Amino acid sequence: MEQRRADSIAEELEERIFDGSYSDGDRLDEVRLAEQFGVSRTPLREALQRLARSGLVEHIPRRGAFVRQPGVVELMEMFEVMAEVEAVCGRLAAKRISDQALLDLHDANNKCQKAIDAQDPDSYYIENERFHKIIYRESGNAFLASETGTLHRRLQPFRRQQLRLRGRMAQSMSEHKAILEALEQGNSEAAADALRSHVAIQGEKFHSLMATLKSAAE
Repeated sequence: MEQRRADSIAEELEERIFDGSYSDGDRLDEVRLAEQFGVSRTPLREALQRLARSGLVEHIPRRGAFVRQPGVVELMEMFEVMAEVEAVCGRLAAKRISDQALLDLHDANNKCQKAIDAQDPDSYYIENERFHKIIYRESGNAFLASETGTLHRRLQPFRRQQLRLRGRMAQSMSEHKAILEALEQGNSEAAADALRSHVAIQGEKFHSLMATLKSAAE
């Protein structure tokens, strides 16, 4: 229960950072935030640690936690690397993926479609994350899967936010289908290309979303 509360607090703080409620360099007062959310400082600190792992918060010793807004160039560089790393996972998984994993990918896609029908981007993201992690694992390279998972966690809030753009969930779903088709066919290059494009588009969509929010705030 406490972990779920920490997750929901982290997501609410992410929203405030992305919509401009918090600016770069703002101090996040633990006592005040704990009062606002009606929680002890334990789940709040866990939430701030999650944001720190994503690079949205910086902990400065003896000073506290501060909002850190990654610059556009930094974010696009991270998405560029993420796209290439996921492409490698797809290339390897196309030759190594198990029948059960393919069934699991179909199940994740089916649940993604239900989330689209319900217009529920948060539920979509949960299954989207599952979809990608199956591919990381099925690369058959534990080191690659671990490193890719770490970068995925770093970009998690940004990947989640871009799903809020109109039409993005449906577009993402069609990209998932292309990825799965390539994996089922054992086509390494097609799987790599589909994953690379899928992640690169996420970066572009997030950039568009940020520009929209900034324009609205001004």
